[in-house]
Formats: sequence, C-alpha cells, structure tokens
Amino acid sequence: MRKNGIILLLTVLSGWQVFAYNDHRGHNLDSLERAVARWTPDAMDKASDTDLVTLNRAYRDLMLGYSALNSEKCVFYARKALSISEPRGWEEANADAYRYLGQCFWSSEQYDSSMVYYRKALAAVERMAGGATSPTRPDGYSERAVDDTRSALYGAIGNLYNMMDSIPQAMQWYGKAGAIFDRYGWRQSNAILYYNIGETWVEQGELRKASQAYEKALAYAQGDSLIVAIAQKGLGRVYMEEGKTWKALRYLHQADAYFSAHDKEELTFTKENYEYMSAALLAQRRQMMLLGGGAILLLLLLLAVLLIGRKLRRSRKEQAEVSAVLEETIQEMGQPASDDRLPQVSEREKEILELLTKGYTTPQIADCLGLSPETVKWYRKKLLVKFDVANTAELTSTVKDMGLI
Repeated sequence: MRKNGIILLLTVLSGWQVFAYNDHRGHNLDSLERAVARWTPDAMDKASDTDLVTLNRAYRDLMLGYSALNSEKCVFYARKALSISEPRGWEEANADAYRYLGQCFWSSEQYDSSMVYYRKALAAVERMAGGATSPTRPDGYSERAVDDTRSALYGAIGNLYNMMDSIPQAMQWYGKAGAIFDRYGWRQSNAILYYNIGETWVEQGELRKASQAYEKALAYAQGDSLIVAIAQKGLGRVYMEEGKTWKALRYLHQADAYFSAHDKEELTFTKENYEYMSAALLAQRRQMMLLGGGAILLLLLLLAVLLIGRKLRRSRKEQAEVSAVLEETIQEMGQPASDDRLPQVSEREKEILELLTKGYTTPQIADCLGLSPETVKWYRKKLLVKFDVANTAELTSTVKDMGLI
C-alpha cells in the first residue's frame, strides 16, 4: 500500500514537467519506440539542436511511460536521454532523467544506486539555479522553474528514505518540498504530499499523526478530486483502526461517492475503500452486539443490586421488628403480676388481634401494619401462648368473649 502512495506522489509532483511534453504512460509506447528507432548514431550526428531536443523529449516520454511498467526499459530510455543532454549541459533534462533513474532503482530496492542518481539530479538543479541554459531556455531558468524541478526531486528523495524506513529523514525532505509548494500556492501538490505522509504514519502505527496529515491533505485539496477521496479513505482507515467506526464510515462513504463515479479509472482505490467499508461495518456490528450484551449485563446487574438492596432493607427491617418484639416481651416479663385474670395485651398485639378477628391472613396483616410476615407470625405464636389457646379460631373467640376486641 505504501508503494502505491509513493508512486502517486512522484507522478503528481512531477506533473508540471510532465505536461510540458506528451505523457505516453500506458499508451502509444510501441509507436513512440518505432519513431525513435530511426535515429541512428549517424542521424544523430547530423541532427540540429531542435531535432535533438525533440528526440530527448521522446526518450523521456518513454522513460516516464515505462517507469511503472518496465524498470529495465525505463533505465534504458533514461540513459538514452542523458546521452543527448549530458554532453550539452541541458540541466533540466538531466535532472529529469537522473530523477527517474533514481526512482527505477529504488523501486527495485537498489537504494545506493538510487541515491547516486538523486545526488546527480540535485547537482543538475543547482547548475540550473547557477545560470545554466539550453536551447529551450536560452536566457536560463527562472526561480520558479528551478523550484519546480527541485520540489519534485525533494519529494522523490523523501520517498527513498521512506522506503528505507528512515522516517525522520523522509519527513525532512517532504518538508522541503512542502515549503516550495506553499511558496507558489501549489495546493494540490501539498494535498498529495500530506496524503503520502499520512500513509507513512499509518505504516508506522502513528495513527494520531496520520489523521493530522490526512486532515491537512483535505485542507489543501480542491474540488471533487481523487486526492480528496483518497484523503477521506485514509481518515476512514485511521478511525476504523482506532475503533471509531461511526466516524470511519462517514469518511469512507464520502470517498465511495467519488470512487463509484470513477470506478473504472480508480479500480484499486475503489476496491481498497470497499474493503475498509466492509471491515468498518463488520466492526460496527460487533460493537453493537457488545454494547447490546453489555447493556443486558448492566441491566441484570442493576436488578441484582436492587434485589440485594431490597433484601438488605427487609433484613434490617425484620431485625428492627424482632428487637422491638423482644424489648416488648422483656418489659412484660418485668411487670408485676396482676390480679386481673385478663392477659396484658400491647398496642401492637391489639392491632393484630383486631385484624385476626376480621379474617385477615398473615400477609394481609403484614401489609396493613407495615411489618414483615415473619414478625406477624411471631406475634401470632406469642398470642396463642399468652391466651393459652391452640389455634387462631380459638384465639379470636376467646378475645371476643373477654371483651378485648
């Protein structure tokens, strides 16, 4: 994934140079090769500067066209271009060919060779800045033209360090390219630069830095463009890896709108975005299931707490009632014997006797008096003993006869 992003960066960073001549990437390469094949060494010796400029551009067209298709042919045509530009000091053409040679070598992981050609390209750029001329630039190169070539080279060197996992050095060179883009207001170039920086930080696991880079890419990007869509895709990927699936899907859906409208041209990005969307939706469903399960567990826990609390309150209430009954019993035991043959009945006992005579059950009495059923049962047993009766029916009959109720 990171290589795809870097190739995109190199292609677009050199865009203002590419548009100066025909871009034969992916088409017409065979016909162009047939056209340059007629240039024999003898024909080249007799060619004018104008013819050689045209031939040099054709070689560089082929170099550029084969850069993503066939590295051997890319190197071959870059060297053919240099065979014309090097002896004549055409530094812009030299820098262009050196840079693509560097790119071809780093794509095959020959990093030392790649750096050799990038250094040659840097030297060519400095000669451009120092007053070098060419048939197409008889008055020399403007500062803008020099910076144009220089920024593409800075981006390429940053990519080389990126591929070597020398991230601090890569960021230094990216920063130099970005400074030039800012100077001339090349917003789309900066947007692509920051997209690739975001891809680098994702590769390094630095998701916060990646999201900041993607946000910068969106800030620089203009219109409904590929760079907007891939920056949105990048943000979606970051938020998905952070578990923020709702946010991820928002960006991925925005990117999908562009890719769906350009599915043939951007098949790789379309497929990649779809894979991220599928993964984010699956993660979201899992999160919803986990949230649902967590909510159920939380509800069950809450019910358990409520039940335990209710039981604890009931237990404390029963304990208080038992203490009250015991205290009442102790007080009765401490009173002197009465000559009155009627048993001494407390206010609570009298309330219970009244309800018993009305036919109330133990649970009904408990609800009516705010007591626990166990406490009511205890009082009933106590009353049976106190009135020396065997059952409730005999108890209610006895208290009525005594006139207590």
